[in-house]
Formats: sequence, structure tokens, C-alpha cells
Amino acid sequence: MIDIAILRENPEAVKENMRKKFQHDRLHLVDEAYELDKEYREALTKASELRAMRNSLSKEIGQFMREGKKDLAEENKRKVSEMADTLKELEAKEVELGPKLKEVMMKIPNFIDDSVPIGKDDSENVEIQKYGDPVVPDYEIPYHADIITKLNGLDKEASGRTSGNGFYYLMGDIARLSSAMLSYARDFMIDKGFTYCIPPFMIRSDVVTGVMSFEEMDAMMYKIEGEDLYLIGTSEHSMIGKFKDQIVKEEELPITLTSYSPCFRKEVGAHGIEERGIYRVHQFEKQEMVVLCKPEEAMEWYDKMWSYTVELFRSLDIPVRTLECCSGDLADLKVKSCDVEAWSPRQKKYFEVGSCSTLGDAQARRLGIRTKGERGTYYVATLNNTVLASTRALIAFIENNYNEDGSISIPEVLRPYMGGKERIG
Repeated sequence: MIDIAILRENPEAVKENMRKKFQHDRLHLVDEAYELDKEYREALTKASELRAMRNSLSKEIGQFMREGKKDLAEENKRKVSEMADTLKELEAKEVELGPKLKEVMMKIPNFIDDSVPIGKDDSENVEIQKYGDPVVPDYEIPYHADIITKLNGLDKEASGRTSGNGFYYLMGDIARLSSAMLSYARDFMIDKGFTYCIPPFMIRSDVVTGVMSFEEMDAMMYKIEGEDLYLIGTSEHSMIGKFKDQIVKEEELPITLTSYSPCFRKEVGAHGIEERGIYRVHQFEKQEMVVLCKPEEAMEWYDKMWSYTVELFRSLDIPVRTLECCSGDLADLKVKSCDVEAWSPRQKKYFEVGSCSTLGDAQARRLGIRTKGERGTYYVATLNNTVLASTRALIAFIENNYNEDGSISIPEVLRPYMGGKERIG
């Protein structure tokens, strides 16, 4: 959510930002918000003036009564009585217009950074840099589900019976490998100075709407029937929500956290759920990183955060590249975002394994997360980044460490988490 002062002073700048995101069909929201804000502020001003007049007249009533000026006292009583009806109407208008204005403002996208490339969708994202040499071996690499199934590590048939499409059973050494990668990612981030956290896996609706747009909410979140609770799609949701309505001490910034959680996603959209494999599923596990910092430090942290993910994947012998997300591919709250993509030797192309975003103060405004220092009280900046998402990281790992004999090599950094195993086969 942007600062409404910007919309009041320069609504055209807000519209231009929306045009850069190719949201031409939503430009009317700026005009709606402008008029609602104007009407709301007029109601607030008039109500405030009436209350001041009422208080003044009420004081005079007592004074007139003491002085024996009953006629003047009665006249003031009549005026106060007339004001009560008008004040009631204005207060009702405040109650009506305030939430309406907030709802419209929450649909207006955040300002993107000047460095973001302009493009309509993810097909126009821009490659930044490659890390490691993408290798295609001279032997065939089967589909990841076939590799895992042959190693007795995947049962989609059973998960279909228990849960339906989009779920899976991981078993044996493959399940252990998935847990080992998450544990390694956790310790990797702790070594970077981040504080480890396990958050709630369900959050209330006011936290959900604080961390994402209404469109994202509808496409991603599972609601618990009969309760004001949602299953989290990523631990970023509850980690940012942790600071809701708080004033953080400026000297405590930056706050750097790394969190583990299962993630639940409806995955509504054109891509669909993968029937055989585990690339696009309803449930997975993730190690996340979240930073709260001063706004002027956000870009510095943004660059640090995605570089940590690159470093992690390279330590697992997985070539990766970074991809700058274009304007049309940015969710409404994001200022700037990049994807980390891993090399797939089977497909001979890269695929997304993580995403890093800075959201400016958009989430902080929605959730009331502020800090206080020498320059007064202001909203913090929030950032998030995928350290490792279990299923996609597992696919990348298996393909890039697959041997001709059907076994999977375990890099040295993972062996302590695998009981010393050097390969699975």
C-alpha cells in the first residue's frame, strides 16, 4: 500500500506506475481513491469543527445558568441539539468511507524501482548472470519422478488415495535427502548471522491481507472452514505478521530471520498441478529468509539475500542463474524482484527454484510495523527470499548429481546430514 500523500499530491505518477505494470484496466482505482479520500477528509474536518463548537457552547451553557441568563442557555442547548444530528451523520460517513478508502488503496500497486525492466509478463524477464557451468552429460537423465521412484523414494499413487492430485509421499533415502537439504540450508543461514525461527503455520485474515494482494490471496491461500485462519503459503507470511502493530527499536534494525515451515498452495492458474512429479504441488517445505530494515538499506540487503541463495546452490554442485523480474511480472506489493533458477540437464534449460523481493514499506503500512529513532517514527522496509524450497531444490539436486548407473552423488557439505553417505543407489 502506497503513502496516500503521494496519491493526493501526484495521482498521475501513481497512474504512470500502473501503466508500467500494464494495469490499464485498474487506473480508475486512483480516481476512486482520490475522491474517497477527499470526501473522507472533509467529513473528518467538519466533524472536528462541530465537536469544538459543541464543547464551546456546552461550556457557555453552564456559565449562562450561573449568571441567570436562562434564555441564552436555552438557545445554546437548542444549537447543541441540532449539532448532534449533523455530527451523527458525519460520524456515520467516517465509519463508511474509512474502510472503503482502505480497500481501494490496498488494490493500488506499490511503486516499482527505476531499475526494473518494463515488460508485460515473465516471458520478458531479463537474465542477469550465470553461476557455474551448465553441463549436459553424455548419458540420458530420466524424468525426476522416474529416478526417485526407481530408488523407492516416491509414492504418488498412495498420496492420490489419501489426498488427491498435487501431493506425494517421499520415503527412505530420498526423504532423508530432502530433510538433509533443509537442515543444511538452515545452518547455512545461521552461519550468515540470521536467527532461526519456526513460526505458526496458520495465520488470520488481517495478516494475510497485510502481506499480499487480494489476487494473490485468492490464488494461493487455503482457508480453514469456520475459522478466521489460513494455511500459510510461505513462512514469510507469519514472519512479517510477527511484527504486526509493533514499534521496533531502531537500534535493533536490521532484523534478520531465517524460518522453516511447510507451505500450502492452491496453485490456481494456467500452470496447473503436476500429475507425475513434484515440481508444482499443493504442499512442500521451505527455508526462508526475512529482513526488516531501514528503507535506505533495503537495496543493499536485497543484493545480499539473493546472493546467499546462489552461494547455497553452488555449494551443492548446482549451476544457477539470476533473472530480473520485469514490471508486469511483479506482484502488487513488490518494488523489485529477481528469481534464482537452477540448471536442468534433462530439459537443457533453467527453472525457478527461488525468488527474492524487496517490498519497500508496503507490508509495513498494511500491518502497522514502524520504528522510532532520531528522525521520528516511520515504517520499516521488508524483504524476503527463498533459501531452499524442498521439492524444486530436490529436483535440481537429483538431476545435477545423477550418475549413469542410476545413483545420486552426495556433495561433501551434505554428507554430515546423511549419516556420512556419499551416494544414494
